[in-house]
Amino acid sequence: MPEPALFECLPQLKGRVAFTLLGQWPTPLEPMRIKGFEGRDLFVKREDMSSPIYGGNKIRTLETLLALALQRGARTVWSTGAYGSNHALAAALHAPRLGLAPAALLFPQPPTLTAADNLARLISLGVRLSALRTIALFPLRLAALYVSRGQFVMLPGGAVAVGALGHVGAALELARQVRAANAPWPRHLIVPAGSICTVAGLLAGIAAARAMNLWAGPTPRMHAIRVTPWPVTAKARITRLARRTASLLARLGAPGGNLAETCSLLEVHGRYLGPGYGKPLERGQAVINEFGSTLPFPLESTYSAKAAAGLMDLLPQLDGAVVFWSTKSSAPLPPLDPSRLELAPAHVQRWLARAGLRTK
Repeated sequence: MPEPALFECLPQLKGRVAFTLLGQWPTPLEPMRIKGFEGRDLFVKREDMSSPIYGGNKIRTLETLLALALQRGARTVWSTGAYGSNHALAAALHAPRLGLAPAALLFPQPPTLTAADNLARLISLGVRLSALRTIALFPLRLAALYVSRGQFVMLPGGAVAVGALGHVGAALELARQVRAANAPWPRHLIVPAGSICTVAGLLAGIAAARAMNLWAGPTPRMHAIRVTPWPVTAKARITRLARRTASLLARLGAPGGNLAETCSLLEVHGRYLGPGYGKPLERGQAVINEFGSTLPFPLESTYSAKAAAGLMDLLPQLDGAVVFWSTKSSAPLPPLDPSRLELAPAHVQRWLARAGLRTK
């Protein structure tokens, strides 16, 4: 398997950044055909195929964060986020590969079947689970974890500079793929914005790629499709994480490039959040109904359908090549364990039932 682009393009990072290989890189960059947009230069970056165990964009973040947990001597690694967290499920399936015990501190979200599938898998895997009744308890419980010995705590989505380095690698990987295929340089990237780690890392990565003359085209416009509310996905918060990531690269001796220019081309599209995080968007459901059977990547109501709705609506306004970032794992989910689901706390079972998933 080839070396990840992060280290092949930035060899000065080797041995200085905690890293463990979990994914299969590079993820494919595929042409995409959409009815009504024939003849357009449309591509999809198949992050959903990053691992046959559990893929998606979270794997790039876990490669640095789980390695850092090992480096610090942790025995248990905690994911944090909403009940249906993709990051928590990804960590639950990949952390044991490294001898780490997975755990999750989760707060409620609107009940949907997609979210319930993730939570039910966490329970079925026997993950140590703290499922809060209300988000109001989250800050106190999070603070308590930080002072516990042997515990490594990841913020929702792993949204810290070290976690974003994986997505710097994704930008470098994309540049190499475009060059190798002699494809048109993307003028627009369309990416779902939830925990913001992916968008911030891509911004820093494109700036670095341009500084190294690896990205030969013009700086692309980044369209972040908001799937979590402001201020989580505020433009200022995304660019702040991008700056922290670029600063980390600079401290490690890597080029940072013109991050100001890259960030100036960031657009956050808020209308696709719809009624709120985890709540289906009518336009997203329409995209699932019309295109779900023909698109090569999975669509679900929380992230990918909202991002795909943004793609369909924005395409008539965009010039040049467009790359859609497919972030939801396409790997089969592990089986459910009814015996463990029956032992879940009563409030969790009620939430699963409201989402349409029965535990008995």
